[in-house]
Amino acid sequence: MPMVLGQNQYGKAETRVVRVRRDTERHEVKDLNVGVALSGDLSDTHLTGGNDKVLPTDTMKNTVFAFAREHGIDSAEAYGIRLARHFVESQPSITRARIRIEEYPWNRITSAPGRDRFVGADEIRHSFVRDGSETRTTEIVWEHGRARVISGLQDLVVMNTTASEFRGYLKDRYTTLQEAYDRILATRVSARWRFSFDACAGASEPDWERSYTQARRHLLEAFAETYSHSLQQSLYAMADRVLTHRHEVDEVRLSLPNKHHFLVDMEQLGINNDKEVYYAADRPYGLIEGTVHREGVTPLIPVD
Repeated sequence: MPMVLGQNQYGKAETRVVRVRRDTERHEVKDLNVGVALSGDLSDTHLTGGNDKVLPTDTMKNTVFAFAREHGIDSAEAYGIRLARHFVESQPSITRARIRIEEYPWNRITSAPGRDRFVGADEIRHSFVRDGSETRTTEIVWEHGRARVISGLQDLVVMNTTASEFRGYLKDRYTTLQEAYDRILATRVSARWRFSFDACAGASEPDWERSYTQARRHLLEAFAETYSHSLQQSLYAMADRVLTHRHEVDEVRLSLPNKHHFLVDMEQLGINNDKEVYYAADRPYGLIEGTVHREGVTPLIPVD
């Protein structure tokens, strides 16, 4: 009994494209995960290995980036329609294109009303926090009649689209990284802070809800307002801000993976990409960790 090739498709999955609009007073960010699947007259490819009707998946990836640069991303829907239509209308062998898009929204980081910001009036226009990303955490250890409370958050994703550099670092014969004078700085914040509260001392409990809200706010403000020469510098500024403004906290530990955004090279496509379209890399990544505590205080937050 002969075999029959049934429904089939091929494509490029999970192309992460980040589009930054810099031609407005405030930067605008669109962060998408794009999947492309194409179907059509592709039987020969499966049966004989002929590739004369196959558009390479690498070309699909390049098209995703190129359309983000040439046409912009006003909405995921409009962008997806434009891509799908292009693949079908530009390739006679392709009769169906499916575009699936996940969009990761970013909210602008705002400072407290009426407070002077560290680096002037512009930094809030390029600092973002991704919606619904973080999880609040707390750990309580009661031992020998005393309570140790460590609260925090994890997976708080933040990004500055400018005001970040990385240069002047050590170089050896294995170093290929180019110095960056204006880069995207993004990270997924995991933070823990230890309270000075001691139940045995008879002290009243802190306002836990307000303390969390304010600690989170100070982490975000410090990230947004620090002109960063390294992620280490941002880490210290964030922890220092919490300790300066939240007197019930004695120690802050931060873990900041560097969520790399690499500028897509479109020179071979004949397209000028002037710091607008980036590839959001998943791994490997740099991981910056550190603890900041008050002078005279013994650090107690365990290192993972």
